Amino acid sequence: MGAGTSPADPASAGREADGPDSAAEGGSTATGNTEADGGAEAGRPVSGSEAGEPGGGATSAEPGGEAAAPRRSRRFPLFTRDTARPEGGGRAAPGDAPAPARQWPLLTVLCTAGAGLLIVALDPFAEAFRIGTVLIGAALIAGAVLRWVVPSVGMLAVRSRFTDLVTYGLMGTLIVLLALVAQPKPWLDVPILEDAVRFTIR
Repeated sequence: MGAGTSPADPASAGREADGPDSAAEGGSTATGNTEADGGAEAGRPVSGSEAGEPGGGATSAEPGGEAAAPRRSRRFPLFTRDTARPEGGGRAAPGDAPAPARQWPLLTVLCTAGAGLLIVALDPFAEAFRIGTVLIGAALIAGAVLRWVVPSVGMLAVRSRFTDLVTYGLMGTLIVLLALVAQPKPWLDVPILEDAVRFTIR
């Protein structure tokens, strides 16, 4: 008992009764807080699960300390920003060659088809329509052959090699056939077509 206190004082009695336990609890609490604060301040990385954050364990880091790159989506983008060059779409001549030489396969097809259109439009001689149309079809067939033989055809390559071959070859063949069987006096007689026309007219 200290001086100035009486045994009947409830406050002093409560302090004496609770003193050792309170001090022990307070010391352990203070020690626990100090250890927690010290662990956080010492540079120890605290994961999301320890900090109580939702989904804290979802982020992963590489051993070097760099964050892992986000996984790309396999869905097609909403807007197309770029397209891949088709197979064989490179220059048909070296880069130091003049521009017409680098695109000679396309220029060959365009000039031949243009000559055919000019003959059809001007009609300078008999059977000009038929000859001009055959030239147009032959230009497309030549484009198919160039697409197949030449490794790089420049801007003549539109899609894959197979698609270009089928497109150019089929269109060119149909145009030539139509020019050959055109009336009057067709250059090519196809009995099946004649029967089909007669059946349609009936």
